[in-house]
Amino acid sequence: MKRNVLEKLRQFKQQNSCGFAVLVDPDSVKPNEMEALARQCNDSKVDFLFLGGSLMLTNHVEICIEIFKKESNISVVLFPGSPEQVTPKADALLYLSLISGRNPEYLIGQHVVSAPKVKASGLEIISTGYMLIDGGKPTTVSYMSHSNPIPANKSDIALCTAWAAEMQGKQAIYLDAGSGARNPVSEEMIEKLNDNLEVPLIVGGGINSPEKVYLNGKAGANLVIVGNAIEKDALLIMEMAQAAKTVQAHFER
Repeated sequence: MKRNVLEKLRQFKQQNSCGFAVLVDPDSVKPNEMEALARQCNDSKVDFLFLGGSLMLTNHVEICIEIFKKESNISVVLFPGSPEQVTPKADALLYLSLISGRNPEYLIGQHVVSAPKVKASGLEIISTGYMLIDGGKPTTVSYMSHSNPIPANKSDIALCTAWAAEMQGKQAIYLDAGSGARNPVSEEMIEKLNDNLEVPLIVGGGINSPEKVYLNGKAGANLVIVGNAIEKDALLIMEMAQAAKTVQAHFER
């Protein structure tokens, strides 16, 4: 089992570079589509495949991972919305605490329930402070977790929240505007957190163009996650991955 996901995220942080990950919702993909996706990710030099969603209406997560892994050596990272989405077939797991909310179930409750399964999984566990940022429309995560997102223009609140998580030992911070967000996380907020955090910064939600991937990376995102836009147009994978990889060149000028 690979154990290099957190190390790679830390390298992105140290090198002022930006990685790119494709997010797949198991409820939105069929197993027979994973082979072609794996080849696209290989050709585009995608850094990670993230797998997960807020709900679990299907039971083919493990099959999807197995098919993907037959074609690719790219690390598969679970981005689970519930303990049911945990499987040892993947390589790593973002152990998410919803630190932007005040619902104890998503701060620690679900973690207690999932702890035996996670402990026995053999996965690389990455303790992650997960922050919902207002993306201009209600999200499934906000609805399911009964929590309000951080206002998009409140970078100070976002920073203090991230600081608290970092001092509690979180290994990464994830800013998420939500799937299909009208307004992605602002570059101002990304820059403020990146400049003041020592842990890697992951950003996702509403990112629908290679230009936005580049601007997020330039602002300080160490890993950009795209899911919804790629579901609509898989050809964007190549362009977005290339946009992420040009970020380091910007800082080396």
